[in-house]
Amino acid sequence: MGFSRSGATLHRMHLLVVEDDAPLADGLCRNLEMEGFGLECVGTGEAALEVLARPSSVFDLVILDIMLPGLDGFDVCRQLRADGNRIPVLFLTARGSDADRILGLQVGADDYLTKPFLVEELVLRVRGILRRSEWAQTPAPTGPTVKVGEH
Repeated sequence: MGFSRSGATLHRMHLLVVEDDAPLADGLCRNLEMEGFGLECVGTGEAALEVLARPSSVFDLVILDIMLPGLDGFDVCRQLRADGNRIPVLFLTARGSDADRILGLQVGADDYLTKPFLVEELVLRVRGILRRSEWAQTPAPTGPTVKVGEH
């Protein structure tokens, strides 16, 4: 499901989908909602940056198309990283060349999936990114100190 256990509270994972193809965005959001995720969908890079800049922004991951009107997905990701925003980003795009995939990862994306895609694979990738993100934010368990040698 789209839920995560952090401490004693149950947190519904919220995704921001940035896709300018309205029928694709609608289907994508419906499928992800059926998987238990909370969603907001926008159609431009500028709208994505505005939503993510809100003080009340509570997103756990951004699913980002590259070919958007105005500010493209590469520039959105670059801007997020330049602003110090570490939200996980998954590119979901028709641009599947090696150069595009490499550039997507270089600008700060956590994963890259090309269209057409299987919804099941997208959901698994989203869950994997969210799991790794949660692990990265959880302090490592500490146990007794073991001393070896004189130091």
